[in-house]
Amino acid sequence: MARTSPFAQSLAELKHLKQDLAAQARQAEAKARADAAIAEADRLARQANDPAMFQQALQGVKPLHHDTAPPMRQRPSKPNAQILARRAAAIGTDTPDELGLSDTQALLNPVASEATLSFRQVTLQHRIFDQLKAGKLRWHEAVDLHGCTVEQARTAVLQVIDMARTDQQNVVKIVHGKGPNAILKTCVNGWLRQHRDVLGFVSAPAEQGGTGAVLVLLRRAERAPS
Repeated sequence: MARTSPFAQSLAELKHLKQDLAAQARQAEAKARADAAIAEADRLARQANDPAMFQQALQGVKPLHHDTAPPMRQRPSKPNAQILARRAAAIGTDTPDELGLSDTQALLNPVASEATLSFRQVTLQHRIFDQLKAGKLRWHEAVDLHGCTVEQARTAVLQVIDMARTDQQNVVKIVHGKGPNAILKTCVNGWLRQHRDVLGFVSAPAEQGGTGAVLVLLRRAERAPS
């Protein structure tokens, strides 16, 4: 049997060594790519649960418009309950003011864009509530929430209620709009149900805004002694 020369044997060993090094390099490169992908996925997951990211997205304050509303901007499709929960945690607290209105409670009970809102305290007479639904109770204060952030909208709702009670008026109109997400409509529905001075509210008649607005009946403020 012919014997392999030392030179040929060295060449074969060198070839095997080169193949082993190439395989190790490929493994190291694949591991580096996998580690980078894991790190990027972890970064995206942290961003998705970062309240500051949602708070930044909700910036861009616009003034209230009491006369004419600007055109509605296109928004993405309606978010699911998990997204609403994260948004509630980002933009509100359970007790944002002395009235105890909860953004979280409001946003976790979403309403549809075209839904008809209706709420009545058990102490409110059906006859009065029917008059409210028919638009027969005259409102004296109104606010248009188009273009508002959730924080601005809550402040505006509380202000218009306070103004009405200061003026001894008990019916206000709130224009919340509709839109694909109906976020402001959902918030208004939730806030009014929690407000201690709200006796009832309904979506306005078609000629007064329809499902894009609500008429709100308030408790009459007690008159200060003269």
